Amino acid sequence: MTRYLEKQALYPKLINQTPTQNLGMIVVIPCYDEHHLIQSLDGLKNCDKPTCDTEVIVIINDGEQSSDAVKSQNQKTFESATGWAKENSTIHLQFHIIYKTNLKQKIAGVGTARKIGMDEAVRRLESVGKSDGVIVCFDADSLCEKNYFQAIETHFSKNQKTQACGIHFEHPLEGNDYQTEIYEAITKYELHLRYYIHAQKYASFPLAFQTIGSSMAVRCDAYQQQGGMNKRKAGEDFYFLHKFTAINAFSVLKNTTVIPSPRKSHRVPFGTGKAVNDILENKNQDQNSVEYYTYNFKIFDDLKQFLDVAPNLLFFEKEQLEMMKKHLPESILTFLNDNNFDAKLAEIQANTTAPITFGGRFFRWFNAFFLMKFVHFARDNYYPNVPVEEAARELLQKYYFVNKSEADAKELLLNFRKRDQAYVF
Repeated sequence: MTRYLEKQALYPKLINQTPTQNLGMIVVIPCYDEHHLIQSLDGLKNCDKPTCDTEVIVIINDGEQSSDAVKSQNQKTFESATGWAKENSTIHLQFHIIYKTNLKQKIAGVGTARKIGMDEAVRRLESVGKSDGVIVCFDADSLCEKNYFQAIETHFSKNQKTQACGIHFEHPLEGNDYQTEIYEAITKYELHLRYYIHAQKYASFPLAFQTIGSSMAVRCDAYQQQGGMNKRKAGEDFYFLHKFTAINAFSVLKNTTVIPSPRKSHRVPFGTGKAVNDILENKNQDQNSVEYYTYNFKIFDDLKQFLDVAPNLLFFEKEQLEMMKKHLPESILTFLNDNNFDAKLAEIQANTTAPITFGGRFFRWFNAFFLMKFVHFARDNYYPNVPVEEAARELLQKYYFVNKSEADAKELLLNFRKRDQAYVF
């Protein structure tokens, strides 16, 4: 075992079958109260094969307080998936189904499930000397394009400095699998996700990346160096991936696509399924329409005025700093004062001499978590949420000089998707 596994792994070895010497990629899938796992496994099975051997580890899981219905469904899923894996595994693509039941309620959830699977992936890759092998996160209700494996393998091979990456994703926006209102809800929620990241780019924030649990991958050795996956019940992907954005070791894979499910869910306290459910519960019955509200664009206008100046703060003395503050919007000035900005800046200045090191240190402090804290502060105290279409139109106009004043949510979302696939990260 590696030092990481000795200190951090929750379980000893879970898979007895010896991996092949050519193993180079392992996909980890958490599975809780899931009815569509086989469909996702079929999708992976039908992918074009990479040059390395690949494994898929499914962690079916539930907690001490999970209902009998959930545990019954998990048992059915375990039995059907185990039979499917035996019939469909090959030397070059093997499927392993693990069921961990009655996890302690304090940690039971998607973060722990991902951690169990990713730690087992570490054990298997290290056992064949593949410290630089790739661990991929997927979901039990997701699909992907056929080039999924090949694109991931090529991306890490060509980008040696990349320790972790996000993978382009697109929820289905139409079809016969779901009700029309679910497609409408997911369209507005994904528009919110993309608007939020593009608004950060507009504000000159250098760590603006999507962090979606079903659409990410990491090198085995980097995973261990960063302490592995956390055990959060939700938001585990955000906290995990921003470890890598903070050290400039993150990139985006854009030439394949993950297709997450748009369905509603009560399984996590926030995230896509919860958002879709909330949107539908708040449906405007009079107009028979779904609405979603997002952060006011004025928040990012205010933030931009500060972050545009931030790279020069290394050279600011007290008089210059006070002059700068006089020109800052009230929202950002109040927030900075509430968070001891002067003292923090003095500390960063005292420990850096070059602009590049200053920038790195500054954005380790003003990171994605801190930015979100400001956004929520500004929303609660200055700029209430607005309809997502309104915010997206304003961003496109002011940042990209594109007039979409008549565009609906779907047209706006498709515009952002094209930009995301073309954007050079």
